[in-house]
Amino acid sequence: MKPEPRTLPPSPNWYCARCSDAAPGGIFGFAARTSVFLVHVGPGAGASPGAPPFRVVGELVGHTERVSGFTFSHHPGQYNLCATSSDDGTVKIWDVETKAVVTEHSLHQHTISALHWSPTVKDLIVSGDEKGVVFCYWLNRNDSQHIFTEPRTIFCLTCSPHHEDLVAIGYKDGIVVIIDISKKGEVIHRLRGHDDEIHSIAWCPLFGEDCLSINQEENSEPDIPNGKLIAETPITKGCYLATGSKDQTIRIWSCSRGRGIMVLKLPFLKRRGGGVDPTVKERLWLTLHWPKNQPTQLVSSCFGGELLLWDLTQSWRRKYTLFSTSAEGQNHSRIVFNLCPLKTEDGKQLLLSTSMDRDVKCWDMATLECCWTLPSLGGFAYSLAFSPVDVGCLAIGVGDGMIRVWNTLSIKNNYDVKNFWQGVKSKVTALCWHPNKEGCLAFGTDDGKVGLYDTCSNKPPQISSTYHKKTVYRLAWGPPVPPMSLGGEGDRPSLTLYSCGGEGIVLQHNPWKLSGEAFDINKLVRDTNSIRYKLPVHTEISWKGDGKVMALGNEDGSIEIFQVPNLKLLCTIQQHHKLVNAIVWHHEHGSRPELSCLIASGSNNAVIYVHNLRTVLESNSESPVTITEPFRTLSGHTAKVTSLAWSPHHDGRLVSACYDGTAQVWDALREEPLFNFRGHRGRLLCVVWSPVDPECIYSGADDFCVYRWLTSMQDHSRPPQGKKCIELEKKRLSQPKPKLKKKKKPTLRLPVKQDSSIGNEEESIRENSGPIENGVSDQDGEEEAQEPELPPSPVVAGEAVSCTAVSMGFEKSKVTVSNKATSLKKEPPKEKPDALLKKRKARSMLPLSTSLDHRSKEELHRDCLILATATHAKELNEDVSADLEERFHLGLFTDRATLYRMMEAEGKGHLESGHPELFHQLMLWKGDLKGVLEAAAERGELTDSLVAVAPVAGYSVWLWAVEAFAKQLCFQDQYVKAASYLLSIHKVYEAVELLKSNHFYREAIAVAKARLRPDDPVLKDLYLSWGSILERDGHYAIAAKCYLGATSAYDAAKVLARKGDAASLRTAAELASIAGESELAASLALRCAQELLLVKNWVGAQEALGLHESLQGQRLVFCLLELLCRHLEEKQPPEVRSPSSVYHQWATGSEGTLVQRVTDVWRSTLSVDTPEQCRAALQKLQDVKYPSATSNTPFRQLLLHVCHDLTLAMLSQQAASWEEAVPALLQAVLRSYTSGNFTLMQEIYSAFLPDGCDHLRDKLGDLSLATAAFKSLEAFFIYGQLYEVWWALCGPVPESSIWVKSTASEEQGEPEDSTSAKDTEPGATAQPQSSQPPDPGLKLSAETEHLLSACRELFSERHASLQTFQRTVAEIQETLAEMIRQHQKSQLCKAMADGPNRDDPSQETEQLPSQPQSPSREERKTPVSLPELTRRLTEANERIAEFPESIKAWPFPDVLECCLVLLHIGSQCPGAVNPEMQQQAQELLQKYGHTRAYRRHCQTLHT
Repeated sequence: MKPEPRTLPPSPNWYCARCSDAAPGGIFGFAARTSVFLVHVGPGAGASPGAPPFRVVGELVGHTERVSGFTFSHHPGQYNLCATSSDDGTVKIWDVETKAVVTEHSLHQHTISALHWSPTVKDLIVSGDEKGVVFCYWLNRNDSQHIFTEPRTIFCLTCSPHHEDLVAIGYKDGIVVIIDISKKGEVIHRLRGHDDEIHSIAWCPLFGEDCLSINQEENSEPDIPNGKLIAETPITKGCYLATGSKDQTIRIWSCSRGRGIMVLKLPFLKRRGGGVDPTVKERLWLTLHWPKNQPTQLVSSCFGGELLLWDLTQSWRRKYTLFSTSAEGQNHSRIVFNLCPLKTEDGKQLLLSTSMDRDVKCWDMATLECCWTLPSLGGFAYSLAFSPVDVGCLAIGVGDGMIRVWNTLSIKNNYDVKNFWQGVKSKVTALCWHPNKEGCLAFGTDDGKVGLYDTCSNKPPQISSTYHKKTVYRLAWGPPVPPMSLGGEGDRPSLTLYSCGGEGIVLQHNPWKLSGEAFDINKLVRDTNSIRYKLPVHTEISWKGDGKVMALGNEDGSIEIFQVPNLKLLCTIQQHHKLVNAIVWHHEHGSRPELSCLIASGSNNAVIYVHNLRTVLESNSESPVTITEPFRTLSGHTAKVTSLAWSPHHDGRLVSACYDGTAQVWDALREEPLFNFRGHRGRLLCVVWSPVDPECIYSGADDFCVYRWLTSMQDHSRPPQGKKCIELEKKRLSQPKPKLKKKKKPTLRLPVKQDSSIGNEEESIRENSGPIENGVSDQDGEEEAQEPELPPSPVVAGEAVSCTAVSMGFEKSKVTVSNKATSLKKEPPKEKPDALLKKRKARSMLPLSTSLDHRSKEELHRDCLILATATHAKELNEDVSADLEERFHLGLFTDRATLYRMMEAEGKGHLESGHPELFHQLMLWKGDLKGVLEAAAERGELTDSLVAVAPVAGYSVWLWAVEAFAKQLCFQDQYVKAASYLLSIHKVYEAVELLKSNHFYREAIAVAKARLRPDDPVLKDLYLSWGSILERDGHYAIAAKCYLGATSAYDAAKVLARKGDAASLRTAAELASIAGESELAASLALRCAQELLLVKNWVGAQEALGLHESLQGQRLVFCLLELLCRHLEEKQPPEVRSPSSVYHQWATGSEGTLVQRVTDVWRSTLSVDTPEQCRAALQKLQDVKYPSATSNTPFRQLLLHVCHDLTLAMLSQQAASWEEAVPALLQAVLRSYTSGNFTLMQEIYSAFLPDGCDHLRDKLGDLSLATAAFKSLEAFFIYGQLYEVWWALCGPVPESSIWVKSTASEEQGEPEDSTSAKDTEPGATAQPQSSQPPDPGLKLSAETEHLLSACRELFSERHASLQTFQRTVAEIQETLAEMIRQHQKSQLCKAMADGPNRDDPSQETEQLPSQPQSPSREERKTPVSLPELTRRLTEANERIAEFPESIKAWPFPDVLECCLVLLHIGSQCPGAVNPEMQQQAQELLQKYGHTRAYRRHCQTLHT
């Protein structure tokens, strides 16, 4: 069984009474999220020598919700069994050896909160839920019992270790009961004393009450009856029970008396060490452990993570001992949730604790010291970065608001991890170490923060004063660019920090002065390159190792390459067409320096592209070039690629992380998948290669795990496809589902959350609801931590739900209320006829005065007398004034002051009765319009009618009223109406900004277009802003209209092309052509044609290429490609031909040879006739460079590249440029040869060289370089014919049937590669010997004789010598690489195991090269030292350098392979080969066949 990869696991679950446990023998398990992680503790754990004896050995996967309980069986013979409970409502029984579920039950209807495996009954598992229901489940007989004792929330329960029927249960309200399950849950004791949650219950390990010498009367509490008196029975006689509660006390209870006998109050200890925020106030969790071999002592947790060992024999002194008093900072820094004992194989008594600080600690009970710590992760592992200075230091950016720095090379501790949390307070999404400053770590967070940590000190980080508006995607150190690079040498740093954020901006920060402003590099890019169009949204940044070139990845899938110091644009890579997630440059320290120009990139479209920018970086062209063809394509992933890393130990080896749940190692140069890691249960977010171990890779994912795994230990070589991919997706979906919090109403802003964030919507809900470590107030953090672990609120059965399932709760309540209000208003009018509605009187403006005028006759007479007195008296006395003030309604008949008092009284009455509009009208009558408006504005009761009459009070009052009403409308979410009012007072810019800020872009543009100047920059900004939002949401066509409205046709064409389908690409190309963007139009038209090529729509492809005249050369290539595909298809059986191909009419004819048909179509259809036209098309096509082929190159791509070379050859022939025609034709042959596609190579020969190469020799003359190419072409032609003859002569079944099969399977790819000698010899010996002599006609024909005599051209001794030296160099490099890898392994294992002496290089080099190749016995006896290998390598390279360039410029068939084939023909067909040629072939093999590849074949042949 292969070892498990080293794991940095998720944090143990919080606020669970029992979610960790240990089994005798050394297996410890703890619940983390939806699974249980198993840790082997003790000497047999298999840990490295010198390291703490523990190792994570596996995971129990099966629950779909949070695991709330975990318990082992402590019965001999079944230590391998354990039980788990989960919020998904199930209790599962597991076998930890097989990690499989034995059985399960779903008896509980509510959330399970407590679980325990009975220590006395081997098959009894007891569980309780939050409604107070207890279930007893007997595993062996599959039976259960339902017990409902108290209608309270159960917090914990523990079965008695002394009596099989007793169970102690602790409730949320502080009650503790002991029940007898044999009597249907009858309560034996009800223990009252605690007044808050019961967190833990521990039974005394010894039976009886003699272990504690306690004066019961003195130390006991007042004798409070706890239910009925129970007579002493064997059940209740002599038993102690300890309980820990949130009320900060530990109580010891006597079961014989049924009451408490001791109370231990937790002490307030001064916090020692530990990295914790002093402003955080923590909630208490009090957990207990009663040691089995120390019944007079009790272990408990305390306020700040400390552990206390209480001495119960001296209860009056409340004596306790603090764990880890000698070592500073060894205690937990946050509250402890679980304690469980473990006895190792060597008899050590250990105690394991889990805590809110996300550490699992192991304590030695003999010394009370911490033995080891297992750190864990409380969030997604977003970023991994190895320090280039402190080798082996791995920084991990985690979603719990902390940075971990893991010393992976520590010998004494496999998990030497430091935590950094100060100043972070958000998810850490990006990390980057300074290239040469030790301990300098840059970090970026989810909230846009960028900072610098000095990991060698305890100082808080420096935080940049410039924040990103969204998540920080990537950080990179690079040389300063203007304006930061303009200072003197002493005024500026040698390296500055670049950060790329989710809003699409790259900022340059000065690490010497982070408090200063960071600079947006877009301004420099725009100024340097004179860019007119909208710059793309940046999503990735990567600097080349030498610091001279920077790559920027963009949201539209493009990659831009810039050169320092002014960020001149060198080239644009148009390959991905979806958001770029990762860009990495190849390292520069390999054996092939030219590979440092390789750049690998991954995006949302699951394909990884590798580009070789050597030509671009060395050319220094004035104008930027566009690259549309990759150097290598790595296909296999089925989801977005999130991270890439080159191996620092190999050339061209790449590892990728993907959302398909796997990490893949590639040989990028051969396009070959090598190893696939499937250990994660989530989507991978980051991956990095170990800087010291060539086989070791670290990966992080959204399963809260970081894995360290070895490439050689993987069972799979490529990513999962089909059903396997579906299984991995199911495995990922078994993680916790996002659940909305109970306490907060779902008025979340989730619908407007940007999907460009680094995570996803599930993670944003699930992880945001967990706490940020030391980042928020502890109480809030803990409440948030607990809420996701609660089950979703059950839906009431009878509740009517009238909205769709996707609507938010806020929308639901809003709709319900509005419907209800509408129905209440509309129902009464339905019952009344229309006539009654017309007769309804309007409400009186003066209701109080009217009512006072309807009083008794005496009161009315009294009014008349008072009124007469007031009107005729010269001076009013106090009595009359008092009467007038009391009878305010008389103001209607007296002076104005009295009238005003009447109006005030009437207005106050209107306000009290809820009619402010009538109050406003009264104030208008009074003439106090300004006061009315001010009062209405203050209460938010302005109306259209009030604002309409505001001009009466003056112009300034009207302006003020309109602005106030607009603000009021904004509070009421009536933004469009508010903008209309602003327009009424000519505040156009304010109205436009109001509409824009509230996402009413269409209305804002309409207003701006109607009221502003056509050239106003506000209008362009509106178009661009709306276009960006539409582009982000995938509405590309409308976004293109916006860019066109902003007169940015370039951006319009780019955004249309983002869809990637043929129709969008064609429209984008036409648009770019109309706008005069010829270069963009050409590239888009070519992309459109390539898309149509995938579906074999040849007609559409030609039409797309016809959109731009610069693509005339590509039209010729596609024409040749169509005719060649038609030619190959005609050779297939009719039943396997593709019916979906849409050919041109001219492609269906079959008259003449393929070359003649191509030439005729070029002349008749494409009007390419004269040599001048051929020369012009030739020059355009020569600018397009395709990479060399590999055995993994897709067949369609290979065909396109071959047809490009053949088109160059034909155009050169028609332009009479034979010195260019021969290399182009040779290039087409070489592509077929290197890809292993002999079928295609033979088709090229039959179509373009039907009569051999003699006519080309006559055309060339004495041109030296072309002559060398011709000799190579002639040799490959003879090489192909040689194989044809061999297969025809050998055996009764001709090998040519293989060619027909390969031709028929055009879509499936390549036939077998028979080029290598390893394949040749076994192939020859496997040929069945013919029982009859070969056909004499074939064997003795003149054609065959002529061909075999022409094979002398293949027996080139100079080429044989060159190829031998090249093979020698390759073998030595392979041996050296293996030696280096083995030496690095031995260095790592030096202190771990007694191995071979590293000072003896002969022993090492004698064994290492022999492993991969399994050489002969003679070779094993010859040790080769490192100096000897180096000497051989130097000598071989010097000999290769002596060969003339004419020999090295062009490939040549393998001479020794041709010798072997010819000798096989001679041995199987005697007389067919000239003896002189056989002798020459044998001499060449004897002279040059000493390399490893041919040694065995030569020995076989000679024997």
